[in-house]
Amino acid sequence: MDSLTQIVLGAAVGEITLGKKVGNRAILWGAVGGTIPDLDVITGFFVSEIQELAYHRGFSHSIVFSILGAFLFGYLIHRMYASSYHRWFAFLGWFGIPMGIGLFMTRIFDVSTVSWLPLMGVLGIMGYALYRRYFMRVLSPPEASVRDWQWLFFWSLLTHPILDCFTTYGTQLFQPFSSYRVAFNAISVADPIYTTPFLLCIIALCFYHRANPLRRRLAWIGIGISSAYLLFTVVNKTIINSIWTETLERNSINYQRYMTSPTILNNILWFCLAETEEGYYYGLYSHFDSERGVQYSFIPHDKDLIDPKKDDFTINTLTWFANDYYNITEEAGQLIMNDLRFGIYDEPDGSKGYIFRFPLKEKSDGYYELSESQAGPKPEDRERRIRELFERIKGI
Repeated sequence: MDSLTQIVLGAAVGEITLGKKVGNRAILWGAVGGTIPDLDVITGFFVSEIQELAYHRGFSHSIVFSILGAFLFGYLIHRMYASSYHRWFAFLGWFGIPMGIGLFMTRIFDVSTVSWLPLMGVLGIMGYALYRRYFMRVLSPPEASVRDWQWLFFWSLLTHPILDCFTTYGTQLFQPFSSYRVAFNAISVADPIYTTPFLLCIIALCFYHRANPLRRRLAWIGIGISSAYLLFTVVNKTIINSIWTETLERNSINYQRYMTSPTILNNILWFCLAETEEGYYYGLYSHFDSERGVQYSFIPHDKDLIDPKKDDFTINTLTWFANDYYNITEEAGQLIMNDLRFGIYDEPDGSKGYIFRFPLKEKSDGYYELSESQAGPKPEDRERRIRELFERIKGI
């Protein structure tokens, strides 16, 4: 799931496990625990792009990491609060959160549009307020044992990969013993219906004293609503599966296997894919469609365009990542491996577009390497694609 959702889930878990003892600190550290597994993206600075693809949602998203990480991070946080410098840790931590958010936003929006003078003013006011809070009054460390902190981090770390298992990307939950990617394909990687009620409950409970039972009640309400919606997506998927298999059987399509997955930001419009010996049948189905059936198209897989060696790391990693749902296309003399699990769309010129594309380059020794990866439509086409997506959600 997206980062905001994982932060909200971690914050709720923190409140449930330790909120009564440490108040909003439990929300803060629960949110941190819910973020830690996704810090595996840092490996992208040190490894190749294909290695990063293999490592993401790997060991940091495993049950073993949740156990080991709980012992380590719980111990470190307990020692931090026991230190005479814990005021500085708290001050720098709270000051660093908006700084991190600001840096993240500069990656989304044009930096030239940021007015730095008001931003520096806001940071100055916030810094003074934090200084008064942590250095101009008596501040006692939280009354929590090392085991309390470890319990908080265990659940905030573990719920992150469990939620990720419901998406299409896949999660290596059983690392280091198995690289099998658990993927239930039930919910989009970003779904506002799951996140928004959850977020509102977490924001609301922050304004109550830690001894107020309403805090815990609001946290459970947020978890209850989100869990009920997650259960709905699983039930919804079984309905889509039946519609897709009925369509295939009604048209006498002998498929080897199939999959369905929701499109981005919703659970109404679903992408349906079925593999045959010659290629793939695919289509979209919305619950607002007037007829019970999927309007499908066909594409060949053309996997014979690539004849890799058995130990070709790039090809083996990409086929593993795509769960063998891929086809090969050629553009301007370059072979491209397309992961079909995330959807196929029509380009204005009538060609096919793919959400995940991996252009390949053959090396002198006959092996392949990844020249670059491309996710989603071109930046100039994204607004049009989003409009088309929401028009298709309305049904045909």
